[in-house]
Amino acid sequence: MIVLSTKNITKGYGIDIILEDVNFTINEGEKVGLIGANGAGKSTLFKILTNQLDQDSGELFIDKNKRVGYLSQHLSLDESNTVYDELLSVFKELLDIEKKLNNLESKMNEPYDIENEEYHNKIIKDYTTLTELYDTKGGYTYKGEINRVLNGLGFSSENYDKIINLLSGGQKTRVALCKLLLTKPDILLLDEPTNHLDLDAIEWLEQYLIAYKGTVILISHDRYFLDAITEKTLEMISGHVNVYSGNYTQALDLKKKNYEVQLKAYKLQQAEIKRQEEIIEKYRSFNREKSIKAAESRQKSLDKIERIKAPDKDGRASRINFETLIKSGNDVLHIENLSKSFGEKQLFKSLNLDIKRGEKTALIGENGRGKTTLFNILMDNIKSDTGIKVLGKNVFIGYYDQEQSDLNDEKTILDEVWDDFPNMTTTELRNALAAFLFTGDDVFKKIHNLSGGEKCRINLLKLMLSKSNFLLLDEPTNHLDIVSREALEEALLGYDGTILVISHDRYFLNKVVSKIYELEINGVKEYLGNYTYYIEKKRNPTRFEEEKTVFGKTKTQINLEKKKKREEEKSKKEEKLKLKNIEEEITDVESKISLLENKLCTEEVYSNPEKSEKINKELLDTKNKLEDLYNQWENYL
Repeated sequence: MIVLSTKNITKGYGIDIILEDVNFTINEGEKVGLIGANGAGKSTLFKILTNQLDQDSGELFIDKNKRVGYLSQHLSLDESNTVYDELLSVFKELLDIEKKLNNLESKMNEPYDIENEEYHNKIIKDYTTLTELYDTKGGYTYKGEINRVLNGLGFSSENYDKIINLLSGGQKTRVALCKLLLTKPDILLLDEPTNHLDLDAIEWLEQYLIAYKGTVILISHDRYFLDAITEKTLEMISGHVNVYSGNYTQALDLKKKNYEVQLKAYKLQQAEIKRQEEIIEKYRSFNREKSIKAAESRQKSLDKIERIKAPDKDGRASRINFETLIKSGNDVLHIENLSKSFGEKQLFKSLNLDIKRGEKTALIGENGRGKTTLFNILMDNIKSDTGIKVLGKNVFIGYYDQEQSDLNDEKTILDEVWDDFPNMTTTELRNALAAFLFTGDDVFKKIHNLSGGEKCRINLLKLMLSKSNFLLLDEPTNHLDIVSREALEEALLGYDGTILVISHDRYFLNKVVSKIYELEINGVKEYLGNYTYYIEKKRNPTRFEEEKTVFGKTKTQINLEKKKKREEEKSKKEEKLKLKNIEEEITDVESKISLLENKLCTEEVYSNPEKSEKINKELLDTKNKLEDLYNQWENYL
């Protein structure tokens, strides 16, 4: 059963078209991911779906019997309430029933007057009716539900009585999410719900939404989250919406296949159009009545062809490439017996760890445990209470701050980067900024006018230009869209330095890191693998215990490394052979093109339109084949 659909929805602001002919349908109970680059129009579409904005044209259908709930990036809370009272407001109907029941109970305790038997009977009847209604609407479970949602999203019991106005922005967002989940709308619209959640809270929300009986439409850049929950994907690109069955990863595979099919069809049609235009032009050049009529006939046929549009391309991503200027020593970081407290709040103690050159390591743990504090200790911004930290020889730290606190709000983008790298020429600097999508007059924008994603790109550019050999990255994927996250991941995978990263992005952790430190109050626990390994080890601690270590590595690690090396060697041999075959085929095709071009110059061919057309077609097909071969050849270089 369809609960929501759009037909040719269009929305623009002046000459900027945000949405154009948007069409999709969503069935009851479906879990749908809405993805796309920052600024693609996802939030605009949500506002149209919730009647906060009107479309310029097109039709919107939402089942009138379904309630829509929306978590936006702009919150609507009574900030004078406590956290618990704000959530109690969701159950106003039940609270009113409780008051009525209490009132009836008081009346039932009054002395029984036989002369007012009808009055007493009515009280008992009303009480019974209200009790049944109270039970039906969840009166005996709603307080437990409030506690479950609050605890799941990271609020401990001591937070319940806090005034909302005194909470941080992230905490307010979590309160709004709690409130929305408790209303249990039939259609749930969530815009970046995992922002400000730690891993435990994200995993709780994941399971909650998987079990949710209503329809869910989810805007998120968290690819792991999307993969776990969604079964349909809407991708916003160039104002359009492309619909794919499956979660994010499945949609990505379908998208690649569809793009290749559409691009091939587009190129073939363009080649045919070009061929027909050349024939028409040639007929016209003969300047005879018969050839002119033939040209006009072909032109009419050409005009009737339904033109295939070029397939939409992804938005550009920053061209990130991390390099090191100097190679560090093998021992990059040694920490021994480190501890830190703020007043009575103990963040961690007895912290010991070692990081070696080239390791890509993650630091995870609950919010407030002190991960960012540890980074600040490593940067000498604050001091530890006890313990030592030693950086190795020739170690140069590059620090990415998730709060972007090292940016000067009053500087322009150009000055912000140039002041840190004064030896760069104007051309070098403008080229570097352009690689991070800051072009033209954009470079003169003030920092305080930028979005979170733009500030993120500036800090990533500065980090790249620093050529540091030890990167401390605090939530580097926050504010980045999916395209930019994937560009960052590829850059870090190719980086020859050392990485220690704080991240809640599980997809990122799976792809980039090979060791995880979990920060706890009594130090860190080490897990020799990516996020999936970490989860498996947490769920089944004894699973890998039979593995013995050899030279600091487990047998599984050694076997995996050997297998990977064998596969790489095999792949190199196959690629070398394919490259050789392609080069030989290019030589053959080039010879064939030369032969066909010579034939076209012979009187026997150019005086015979039928032969000329046949050889022209063969020549065009052969040139297309040569172009494909060159593309293949370039891919193997």
